[in-house]
Amino acid sequence: MANRTTLVDNNTWNNSHIALVGKAMASNEENAYKIMQDLDVDYILVIFGGMIGYSGDDINKFLWMVRIAEGEHPQDIQEGRYFTAEGEYRVDGRAPRRCWIV
Repeated sequence: MANRTTLVDNNTWNNSHIALVGKAMASNEENAYKIMQDLDVDYILVIFGGMIGYSGDDINKFLWMVRIAEGEHPQDIQEGRYFTAEGEYRVDGRAPRRCWIV
């Protein structure tokens, strides 16, 4: 993974760019692919620490991606879509399907 440009690295000075990447991460595969092509992306690294209990993984940061994306793209991304009817944020089989309609 050497000699690769990083699009997002905790430097949030360009909110619209961060929001676009958040929109891609919160979109369905077809729409995310279009966004990533526009950004000239070859690779995406997502850290998942669920099996070892790593709480700093990207899944735990996902709602922040959604919130930032909603600020710039409210017609496409709404945080409420990512919660169950009971108000839970889930990433398992009980995650709401309605969140992936974007």
